[in-house]
Amino acid sequence: MTDSSPTPDPTADAHVPPDATAHVCDRCGRPFVHETQLALHRGLDHAADLTAEEREAYEDAHDKEVADLRRFRLLALAALVILYFGFLMTYAVVT
Repeated sequence: MTDSSPTPDPTADAHVPPDATAHVCDRCGRPFVHETQLALHRGLDHAADLTAEEREAYEDAHDKEVADLRRFRLLALAALVILYFGFLMTYAVVT
């Protein structure tokens, strides 16, 4: 019995705007809008066969991603605290 399921298209979940330059993975052909996304993809999906430059680009992109996520979490926490105390003060004034 053979498997007749179609092979997955690597570009099926990728959307690169027509006016943007696509950065294409040379291993699987998947396109990315930004070079940092390509570096993260290579580090996560093709970690076994990275060159020294690709490994360094992945580590830089990963460090930037971690810093951006940490900043987002702090801003989200600050927004929630402000919202909470805003509702608390509104409740205190109304009642």
